[in-house]
Amino acid sequence: MKDWGHILAKGEEKGRVSLIRHLKEVAFLAEIVANHLGLDVDIARRGAILHDIGKTSIVFQKTLEKGFQRPPGFLFRHELASLFFISLLNETEKCPIIEMIVAHHKSIYQDAGGKGILDLIDNEPEVFEKHLIGFEIWSKDALEILEHFDFEIKPIDIQEAKNNFYEAVYYCENRNYGYSEWKGVLIAADHLASALYNVEIVSTKLFIEPDLSYYHSRKSELYPLSLVSTDDKRKHTLVTAPTGAGKTDFLLRRCNGRVFYTLPFQASINTMYERIKTDLKDTNAEVRLLHAASSLKIEKNNIEEKTLQRHIGASVKVLTPHQIASVVFGTKGYEAMIVDVKGSDVILDEIHTYSETTQAIVLKIVEILCYIGCNIHIGTATMPTELYRKIIAILGGQENVYEVKLSDNILDTFDRHIIHKADSINDLTLVISEAISNNQKILFVCNQVKRAQALYRQLSGNYPDTDKMLIHSRFKRGVRNQLESDLKNIYNESSKTCLVVSTQVVEVSLDISFDMMITECAPIDALIQRFGRINRKRTKDTIGKYKPIYVLAPSENKSEALPYDIQVLNLTYNALPDKKLIKERDAQQMIDSVYTNNEFVNIDLSSVFKDGQWHIKELWHNPKSALLETLDIDSATCISETDQEIYEIAEYEEQSKLEIPVSFRSIGYTGLDKLKSGSKPFIIPSKAYDEKLGFLGEFAKPEFYDVTKRFL
Repeated sequence: MKDWGHILAKGEEKGRVSLIRHLKEVAFLAEIVANHLGLDVDIARRGAILHDIGKTSIVFQKTLEKGFQRPPGFLFRHELASLFFISLLNETEKCPIIEMIVAHHKSIYQDAGGKGILDLIDNEPEVFEKHLIGFEIWSKDALEILEHFDFEIKPIDIQEAKNNFYEAVYYCENRNYGYSEWKGVLIAADHLASALYNVEIVSTKLFIEPDLSYYHSRKSELYPLSLVSTDDKRKHTLVTAPTGAGKTDFLLRRCNGRVFYTLPFQASINTMYERIKTDLKDTNAEVRLLHAASSLKIEKNNIEEKTLQRHIGASVKVLTPHQIASVVFGTKGYEAMIVDVKGSDVILDEIHTYSETTQAIVLKIVEILCYIGCNIHIGTATMPTELYRKIIAILGGQENVYEVKLSDNILDTFDRHIIHKADSINDLTLVISEAISNNQKILFVCNQVKRAQALYRQLSGNYPDTDKMLIHSRFKRGVRNQLESDLKNIYNESSKTCLVVSTQVVEVSLDISFDMMITECAPIDALIQRFGRINRKRTKDTIGKYKPIYVLAPSENKSEALPYDIQVLNLTYNALPDKKLIKERDAQQMIDSVYTNNEFVNIDLSSVFKDGQWHIKELWHNPKSALLETLDIDSATCISETDQEIYEIAEYEEQSKLEIPVSFRSIGYTGLDKLKSGSKPFIIPSKAYDEKLGFLGEFAKPEFYDVTKRFL
């Protein structure tokens, strides 16, 4: 057999992978993905073989040589050269395979780099000729490789290649509105094959439906939802219950297939991942975690396992909705996300905790997931009545939704907190001192990182001998990972008094139970969630025992109120009792008194799906969504200037540990230097990061760089 090992899919810098090996592996995985979706596996295999055959081009092979620099205006898209061979296909397979080939890297039109096939047709009059260079030579290798993969081959001359190319152009010009499942198959298989070292072993872990019987075996009166049957034929689920009632188990018991479990915050999904991973350790389920720093949670596992986290086929994937948001905005790779999630069980836990814009995105996600056949299971402690009505409508009405609520009598057993109102934390000095003297654990929650930092400084000065920590989202990822572990395993388990200062990162699904909380006022639904971190441990002895929560009066300054609306904060503060027990049965009434006019953000102008129809053409995708950029999420990263040298030579995982996630708005326009390696982080002055306080935005400016180091 002829050796084609000299023809490469990847060059030396990316591991030197032969084209024939790459095609074999992509084809193997494409068959698995297609089979999972009920698509024709032969078409999937042949499309996967053909998708990169254009890499046999002498022009492309030249680009893989070490040190090659593309000259200005250089143009070669290997997938377009692959189209020269589509006349080897029969008519029934030609259309899906064109879809697999033509857009697996670029949108066919209005691509961000202007390299989509229709962009090039409009702007590059010699696009075909540029991809034809050396065709008489390299096409022979291409045909021999295709014959090796059982294609019936024939000589293809330049005219036939041209006809094939423009047949694909015509096909692209006449696309309907919708998404291409075949494109999703190829992207999913290609990305997975390119990332893995052992495709055959990993393939055995794909699309395994998890054995969730563990959750059916746990029953206890302490967790009332464990005693509620999940045997209901309605497709979707809506569970309303306080923290500690057993929502997680109930939602998982409602699942019958692969599971996507979404939660709002990194800390909460880390905790949920660890929990489910432990619960299912005796099964063959593949439990994966997806967020920017997810590799840090599994650093003890092998490289293959780390790589799998962000790819298709998990039995259970724990993530935030932002990882699914590509389906709303039609951004790059959204078809592969649809292929992965289609027909699965999707759990949306703590749905009430999202901001207005994120909530609108989540609702749109629900709409699309319903369209592609997913089962939606929603868990919440509380939600405004208008949000409830909106969700029920999207899910197809009450006849499609199994609703579960606890009775008032059971809710009364979850009353755990005495609420006290205070004008400022300075009014609580005696309260804090008394709690410390009584060996109590106190949780402080601020709405802004800078105020959490200021409070930590204040407490450090006032109580120097008391154990304390600060946790928020603006630490180095490696440090943040350790802080989460310390909070859960040291401070939470300690029998000594301690002070923990935090932001919203502690609100959801973080399994800690402290004795007292002092919190800034937040929207009523967020506050109720926060309260769940106090007196959380539920035993026969703790039922009927109450612990104090102090809520600080909201500021009247709009910037001080951020990220929340001043009016919502004032309404919340007025709705809270003072020096009284807050009753779980009254939660809904309080929420509706705050959200009297719940207007939903309309994102239809940005969404590719509205009114039950797709508003994007097949084989297109959009540049990164401007709407996603405006969200207060960690859309940028930075590193300290002291870490720059280490970062530039480090492997991916070590780089991740050094990165500090920040919102782009806070750092993107300050004129800071930016690295070209890794995730291309901004470089902040050393003065802008403190090991105990985290990111200090006031010093994240070029004038604070260490001048002496910059000239060494």
